[in-house]
Amino acid sequence: MTGRLKAYSLAVLLLLPLVLSGQTVYREVPELDFAHFQQNHITIMEDSAAFLKVFRKMDSLVLYGEGSLRIMHIGGSHVQAGTFTRQLRNNLLSLGDSLDGGRGLVFPFTAAKTNTPSSYRSRYEGEWTVARNVQREPAKRLGLTGMAVSSSDSTASVRIVLKARNPGPLDKEFKFNKVDVLGYSSGDREPLVLLPSGDSLKGHRVEEASIWTFVLPEMQDSVTVAVGRGTGELTITGIYLDNPKPGITVNEVGVNGAALTSYAKCQDLARDLRMVRPDLVIFAIGINDASGPDFSAEDFVNRYASLVAQVRSVNPDCAMLFVTNNDNWRRVRRRVYAPNKNTPVVQEAFFRIAGECGGAVWDFFDIMGGMESMKDWQEAGLAKRDKIHFTEEGYSLIGDLLYNAIMAKYIEYIRRKL
Repeated sequence: MTGRLKAYSLAVLLLLPLVLSGQTVYREVPELDFAHFQQNHITIMEDSAAFLKVFRKMDSLVLYGEGSLRIMHIGGSHVQAGTFTRQLRNNLLSLGDSLDGGRGLVFPFTAAKTNTPSSYRSRYEGEWTVARNVQREPAKRLGLTGMAVSSSDSTASVRIVLKARNPGPLDKEFKFNKVDVLGYSSGDREPLVLLPSGDSLKGHRVEEASIWTFVLPEMQDSVTVAVGRGTGELTITGIYLDNPKPGITVNEVGVNGAALTSYAKCQDLARDLRMVRPDLVIFAIGINDASGPDFSAEDFVNRYASLVAQVRSVNPDCAMLFVTNNDNWRRVRRRVYAPNKNTPVVQEAFFRIAGECGGAVWDFFDIMGGMESMKDWQEAGLAKRDKIHFTEEGYSLIGDLLYNAIMAKYIEYIRRKL
């Protein structure tokens, strides 16, 4: 037995109560008689080498504090709201005190006149114009975030302020010392990072990646990116916040109202994916695709295949996890809603997509209770009146459920090695 294998065996023995019961790692969830929480599991369509690589990376991090794991959660308004992803991120980081591998991809949503995810704050100064992938013909070239803000105002700036892992006076904050500003300029205008000292920092331009890289003199939990002097217009399509520590990075990519056709408009999506380099992508796009009466399951499957191909072009070994649509209702006339009958059709399509790409499915539609269960979630204070979106408490619960399902698969993987 090699020294590393012996160390692994010893570490697993020390964690044996955790491995056998899972009681110390699972999040407690309420009992809801209308939900199917006993069905809370991930279905891997075949013995996936990609998921084994994800679990091996978790091993390295949890048991040795080494390496990195990068996760990307992509979707529409459920993801832009931020609470679902935030809860998943916080739960994963709770597995170890030193697992903060960087906050990852963020965007100055306030400059785009829309809501910021709940895990950070954004502010802006000056004049900015916005383009989104949900527009019929976005006026700007877009990347992975699906948004762009542009300005030729030399007094303009955007600011990102990270929140603690869990809001509270004793909770750890996210820190970073490297900032990548994604975007482009129509002239010689470039972004600057404003330091707390009042000084400004000029970045190193990586032309082929459309990135300005800034290395900060010390760790920070906030950053201000200003529009520098010059000619032309500066466009920002995202900001990536990183640090050199090993750990888990969970990126959230969400645009209100986005569908698969929206992300197909993002010309620089694959380019930005090369920077994010996800080991696991959690796909949660589908609510807006299936909202109308002309929904085509065949088109849905084909569009997902195109998106999966872009991810695989960056990382052929990336694990793919598909989240089925939640039960949702369509407004048929004023104050009258009816269940969206496309939802079970989309559910079947997700299993087909996962089967074709060797991915996995987290069947939230079934877990939440199936058709018409959204009204029960609403009555329980977990969903909003529109019967599409969830409340803060509801999104937190969904994040706990997905985390529990991931941990169940990870513990199953460890048991096989004992």
